[in-house]
Amino acid sequence: MVTVSLAQAKAHLSELLDNVEGGEEVVITRHGQPVAYLSAVAPPKQPVRPLADFRASRPRWRGVSAALLRAARDEGL
Repeated sequence: MVTVSLAQAKAHLSELLDNVEGGEEVVITRHGQPVAYLSAVAPPKQPVRPLADFRASRPRWRGVSAALLRAARDEGL
């Protein structure tokens, strides 16, 4: 972990961000006190499969939705 002053962080921000992308962690201080912590962001999760593919894999309901809901209610679901 690297500790830099606010003035150094301002002067070398691009370099610090390159280091953070490489996995390094940076603490920025003001008057010797830590005020910020820089670390890499986790990449966003990708869906397991697209929603359209999921919907296509589900069996088609041939009845009226209201009938399905009444049957589920009557069965105690």
